[in-house]
Order: sequence, then structure tokens, then C-alpha cells
Amino acid sequence: MRAKAPRIRPAGSVAGVSHDGAVGGASGQPSLTAAYLGVICDLDGVVYRGPDAIPYAVSALNDVFRLRPLCFATNNASRTPGEVATQLRSLGLTVEDAAVVTSAQAGAQLLAAELPSGSAVLAVGGPGVPAALAAVGLVVTREPEEARAVLQGWGRDVRVDDLARAAVAIAHGARWVATNTDRTLPTPQGLVPGNGTLVSAVAEATGREPEVVGKPHAPLYLAAAERLAAAPERLLAVGDRLDTDIIGATAVGADSLWVLGGVDGFLSLVGSPARPTYAAHDLRALLDPPVRVERLDPASWASGEVRLSIVSGRVSAAVAGVTIDLSAVPGNQLAALAATVVLDLRGQSASYDLAVSLATEFDRVLGHSAGVNRHRVEDTRPQ
Repeated sequence: MRAKAPRIRPAGSVAGVSHDGAVGGASGQPSLTAAYLGVICDLDGVVYRGPDAIPYAVSALNDVFRLRPLCFATNNASRTPGEVATQLRSLGLTVEDAAVVTSAQAGAQLLAAELPSGSAVLAVGGPGVPAALAAVGLVVTREPEEARAVLQGWGRDVRVDDLARAAVAIAHGARWVATNTDRTLPTPQGLVPGNGTLVSAVAEATGREPEVVGKPHAPLYLAAAERLAAAPERLLAVGDRLDTDIIGATAVGADSLWVLGGVDGFLSLVGSPARPTYAAHDLRALLDPPVRVERLDPASWASGEVRLSIVSGRVSAAVAGVTIDLSAVPGNQLAALAATVVLDLRGQSASYDLAVSLATEFDRVLGHSAGVNRHRVEDTRPQ
């Protein structure tokens, strides 16, 4: 079956992107945010990278707060919600502590629902892990033999001894809950090992696998939805990681906005099963009407075909011999078009190489330095 091609619209939009107008603009069309009862937003790689705010994130999110309830849901369990909110306020965001939900909280809530109040739990991770346990009436212990459960999260000061205590507790029958299994964590210096690497070490030592509460698993998103008092189906989840933020949103029935700037770029999208509802270059997309990319059967065109190619080292769209330089297209519109093209092409063996080439070039044009192993992407080629 031949894939439908994105339509290249010559007027009122650019390079296949139908843009319905901005909030308060001439068209008066509602924003993407306005279509939902609330927004669940990731933090690392979306709002900030290390201590620094990502461009446009603060101003866009402050405007979102005026439109809809907003909750920040993070897999990073190392800090308390109050510590996270303090950083957000230092960046200029108007946010209360209660607007932050961490995977440590989701894990603590899971254990509190199934263990008697006052049960001893071994905490592995930064300050956010023991604080979450104490907040729900569980007692933090460092003694493996006392622990009814282990809650393992990321922390800068996690030592081999902490992992050893966890392994001993698990070997003695303690229930094991991991806040998340992200392999990496984005920092200003680059990607560093995430909680997934630490969880793997304990798994190797025990021969066990943990229950996981962070994205892409449901508990964290469900905790955020409860905080917003809305069903996941009525919420928009925003994130940068395809394998956690986007797949997790789909699993609970929420629509998703995939934002570039974090771990994943379009080359990652080629090799991922994730299918984001929307894609954007930055968070200003939340305040604009949804970008829509139309697909038409090539046979319906007099020219017979709409095709995408790389012309003179630049991503271009060619329609009936007329070439449009996509490097001049606004970032959020180009991201939407790029996602549509890559998603259409990646599932077909005949067009897979084109998907990889275009994804690589889209990443370059949009300034994303993909940290993806090309061989890992190649392993996902359709048979």
C-alpha cells in the first residue's frame, strides 16, 4: 500500500503545514492547550537542562497557567516537590509546590496503599525518596533485614553500598519498587547515567525485576491526572523522551506533545514505537493553534506525486518541480511536518532508508544533536 504524502500548501501555510492562527490573532482560533482540561509537563529536557531554563519554556508555561491547570510530572526522584518548585520559581515560573509530582511520590503512594502504616522501607536515592515515604506514613530504614520494601530512585550521592543494601533487602523478600528506569539524564555537560543503570545493577545482583512507577508506566501519569482532577483522556502530556513521556501518555490514553531539545530527535523517532499526537520545536506550540499536516493520495494530484528529498544539503519539499526550502520554515511548523513524514515512512521497508536520511537532516536543520546510535536505529528496520 502506497503511503499518502504530506500536502504542500502554497498559501496561508508553509511547506505542508496548515496553521490555523495564534491565540488572539487574526483567525481567533483556540490554542492547543485550550483543547484540554489540563497539561502534564515533564521537566528535564523540556523546562530546564541542569540549572538553566530551555528557551521559551518559562514565558510559554506562565501563559499556559493562565489558560489551564498545569502539573509537572518528573521521573527524577532525587529532589522533593518543594525543591523542584523552588528551582522553577528561580527561573521565573509562577508555580506552587503542589504543582509538582515526582516518581518518588508515585512509588511511595503505591507502597502506602499496600503496606501497613509505619512499615519500614529502605530508601535508595536523593532526598526526594525518603521524603516521599515519610509523607505517606512509612518509616525509612537503612537496615536491609528490617525492610518490608525497597524504593529505589536516582540520586547524585548514591553509592555502591546503597545498592548492596537494596540487593540484600530484596534477597530477603522485600518488595522492590523503582521510581523509573531512564537509562540517561540530560545535563549541561551531556547525558549522564540515569536511574535505569542503577536499577540494572541491582537486578543483576538479585535476579529480580522491580515494579516501576515512573513513565512510561501508568502510576506517575495517573497521580498527575488525579492532581489535576481530570481523566487522562482529557489531558495533554508534554515531554521530550519518546520511550517514557510519549509512550507513557499513550498507555494511559492521554494525547502527547513531543518537544525537541532533550534526549530524542527525529532519528530516535525512526527507531521508536512511539507515536506522538503532536510534535514541536519548543513550548510556544502550546499557545498556538494545533499545527495540522494534511496527507493526500499522490494519485489525486495532477503532478502525480508530492515528494521529499534533500537538495543541496538542505531539507526541501518538491512539488511538481517547485522546490521550497524548509530551513526557512518556523521551527514548530517544521517539527510537525518532520514528525508526520518520519512516522509515515518508518514503517515501510522500501522507504526506511529515506526515513533515516530525512530524520538525520531534520535534526540538523532544527539544531538537535542526536545522541542516537545509528546501528540501534537500523535494528528496527521493517522486514
